[in-house]
Amino acid sequence: MRSMEPGPAKTGPRKDLQTIRTLLPYLWPKGEAELRLRVVCAMALLALAKVTNVAVPIFYKHAVDALSTDTARILAVPVALLVGYGLARVLAQTFGELRDAVFAKVAQRAIRMAGLRTFQHLHRLSLRFHMDRKTGGVSRAVERGTKGIEFLLTFMLFNVLPTLLEIALVCAVMWKLYGFWYALATFLTMAVYIAWTLIITEWRIQYRRTMNETDSEANTRAIDSLLNFETVKYFGNEDHEARRFDASLKGYERAAVKSKTTLSYLNIGQGAIIAVGVTVVMLMAANGVVGRVMTLGDFVLVNAYLIQLFLPLNFLGFVYREIKRSLTDMETMFELLDENAEIEDAPGARALAVNGGRVVFEDVSFAYDSRRPVLEGVSFAVEPGRTVAIVGSSGAGKSTISRLLFRFYDVTGGRITIDGQDIRDVIQESLRAAIGMVPQDTVLFNDTIFYNIAYGAPGSTPSEIEDAARLARIHDFVMSLPEGYSSTVGERGLKLSGGEKQRVAIARTILKRPSILVFDEATSALDSHTEQEILKSLREVSAERTTLTIAHRLSTIIDADEILVLQGGRIAERGSHAALLDRGGVYAEMWTRQQEAQQARAALEKTGELLALEEGSTEPAE
Repeated sequence: MRSMEPGPAKTGPRKDLQTIRTLLPYLWPKGEAELRLRVVCAMALLALAKVTNVAVPIFYKHAVDALSTDTARILAVPVALLVGYGLARVLAQTFGELRDAVFAKVAQRAIRMAGLRTFQHLHRLSLRFHMDRKTGGVSRAVERGTKGIEFLLTFMLFNVLPTLLEIALVCAVMWKLYGFWYALATFLTMAVYIAWTLIITEWRIQYRRTMNETDSEANTRAIDSLLNFETVKYFGNEDHEARRFDASLKGYERAAVKSKTTLSYLNIGQGAIIAVGVTVVMLMAANGVVGRVMTLGDFVLVNAYLIQLFLPLNFLGFVYREIKRSLTDMETMFELLDENAEIEDAPGARALAVNGGRVVFEDVSFAYDSRRPVLEGVSFAVEPGRTVAIVGSSGAGKSTISRLLFRFYDVTGGRITIDGQDIRDVIQESLRAAIGMVPQDTVLFNDTIFYNIAYGAPGSTPSEIEDAARLARIHDFVMSLPEGYSSTVGERGLKLSGGEKQRVAIARTILKRPSILVFDEATSALDSHTEQEILKSLREVSAERTTLTIAHRLSTIIDADEILVLQGGRIAERGSHAALLDRGGVYAEMWTRQQEAQQARAALEKTGELLALEEGSTEPAE
């Protein structure tokens, strides 16, 4: 399994180029004439900004030369040159700002489309992919990838490339004005500076990676410990948690010290290269002034060019490291786009045409892993308006049947049909629109109760949502809350009890009005009284619908038209509740065990109530 938490040095030159090639279509989008025009204008403005920037020191040179001549010209010429110098600086900045403004829409559109495409692709991937991956890791990969695009465009396109262009222009000007040796000295200084920066930064990345890893580890341990605050207190393990947290902080401390000391080596080397390069070029210029082949303005011009080039290169180490990180993050995000969706609509697939909703499993076999079959030769039919219940021990394959019906996985043998249509031949969206699901483990969005119920059919009216809530027996509870339907349910619905969450899920499914209903332990989190109320509502809702019920508590499915008993991935028994009890087989044994357990629980509860009454009636002596 690939890690979703990559280090900054993962990519190599070949992979970097592949990642950039993957990004390019987003910067030159098909059918987007306006965006392509913006790219062209931004590149033109970039060139204008750099040409103007290179011209700035020339105005400075002529002003210095003018000030070095006779007093008659001092009053007129320098003023015009200095105004031109100031104007050139303003234009250079203006062109740069205009470039950013023009390109902003292109950059943000690229970030948006890359993020959206990845998000949509993640929803197309199979359940197998999402069960194998950590959701947080995938989310971070997308988040870092989109930020990586923004950073890469901002710094590589408008910092690194323009700086390289400016170096080339300055070398050309130096060659033109002062000859080959000035251009060569300037170029060699820049080349050595860049090489030193890249080599040392590449070496320092290992310490930065260690800092990131230990920081994440410390953060994870702190959050995990605080989330489990009660458990820590139960066992008195505050010191143990502090030691674990401090171990991660020590690792971070060591890496941070090494990172800081190596940064000093980088800065010292950069300073030495700049000093040597500037000294050599300035000595050459000073010699030219002494030999009267150069003016004082030429001396100033050479110095200004060198300073102007070194200023943007001061951040080269940081920019290089972050570009490498951005490329790695983008590569990880783009790798998600290469993931096989596994479950795809067949070529020429049509929308499911529901005519009653008859569900048929024909000799269905399935295995998550070929070495361990889950279902073998399962066949049954659920007629419109009728209810089929599936029971069995844990791991018998009950929930797998619902996943196959939703086509989260494809069967490995046999077929599943709805009204005679193989579900592999219909559009997935239309298939899932026809099926309503109430799962055992209900997970709600961190939003309002209104939103969570409305999720079953976005755009429903408040009265329709309230009607669904009444059928699910949750309307009165919602209205008792201070904020009613505007009450938030918290992360994963943690502000609601298990029974309340399940009733919200039932209301959501009722609102969807599907032709086929699937209940997977739909009342498992409810007390006996509420369970009976919900069962009554579910019978009303499913009266004219095809209903498949997966159950553990057999008392909830005694009214089913047919009960299937799964054992070892096969149907061991089938029939009505009464017929299966008469048979005295697996189902009858399960029923007996559950009844005995229920009676024992009732007896314990009754004993507890009697003890409470006795304790409550005892009066202290006066």
